[in-house]
Amino acid sequence: MSPKLWTKALPGEPDMELFRHRPELDAAFAHFAVPGRAAVVMTMGALHDGHASLIRTARARVGAKGLVTVTVFVNPLQFGAGEDLDRYPRTLDADLKVAAEAGADIVFAPSAEEVYPGGEPHIRITAGSMGERYEGASRPGHFDGMLTVVAKLLHITRPDVAFFGEKDAQQLALIRRMTRDLDFPVEIVGVPTVREGDGLALSSRNRYLSAQERDTALALSRALFAGRDAGLLAAAEGPAGAEEHELIRVASPAAVRSAARAVLDEAAGFEPPLALDYLGLVDPADFTEVSDEHTGEAVLAVAAKVGATRLIDNIRLWIGAAR
Repeated sequence: MSPKLWTKALPGEPDMELFRHRPELDAAFAHFAVPGRAAVVMTMGALHDGHASLIRTARARVGAKGLVTVTVFVNPLQFGAGEDLDRYPRTLDADLKVAAEAGADIVFAPSAEEVYPGGEPHIRITAGSMGERYEGASRPGHFDGMLTVVAKLLHITRPDVAFFGEKDAQQLALIRRMTRDLDFPVEIVGVPTVREGDGLALSSRNRYLSAQERDTALALSRALFAGRDAGLLAAAEGPAGAEEHELIRVASPAAVRSAARAVLDEAAGFEPPLALDYLGLVDPADFTEVSDEHTGEAVLAVAAKVGATRLIDNIRLWIGAAR
């Protein structure tokens, strides 16, 4: 198949293109290059408003003349035995509509054979000890598979800046560490979690929940908010050096943990019950549990199963007074 040549249309014209193969994608990049103005948003499809927020943020960052690429790829390397690879939702037609409306220029939706020609790669990126905690302990090998595909897609899509959701906080921390440790020439930007009106963090897996399971699942966000409010000092802009969006200042790690745990313990008695995997108050730089004397940024993270559906959530906090 000969490469499909592509040039960006004038502002306001419908110009999003779908590519399934690398030669066509390479041809598109060759015909549109603005240094410093290329962004990527990586997804596994089943796009919702959380993904749209990432795309809109990318568009705002690079401007009308910049290039926003969205990848849609269900990566088999990051699914373990017994996980939901086969039933993971694949909704490409709907995804294209969401991506276009949010401001994407390109959607790259390759097959597994396109990303991993010849089968699974022999050489992979390993997450090290940072990837063995929390999510890594519950899903051995998950972060190695995630980092491997992110590294490949960064090479393929050639962005100046890449956007990832803060809902996957440990993933975001590992991607930042990988790009720093391995000298990837890309800026990694975290985008705040988007929630539904009842507080549930948007996730492609929410569609698996029955009405009763969804009621139970709300305990995750309630636990996070209870932990936040138990140690609340003030809601204010983060201190110098923090990211643009606000952090919540809290006074006591012990109070945060205790209040969040109480909500989750109660939810264990719901019908259906919440099966807690972990609750952690961690340093976002390396995902180690913070001490009761910790000051500075922290992430309160939780993971649990409701029925057959596993969900994660977190909020970012600032412990202690602003510097």
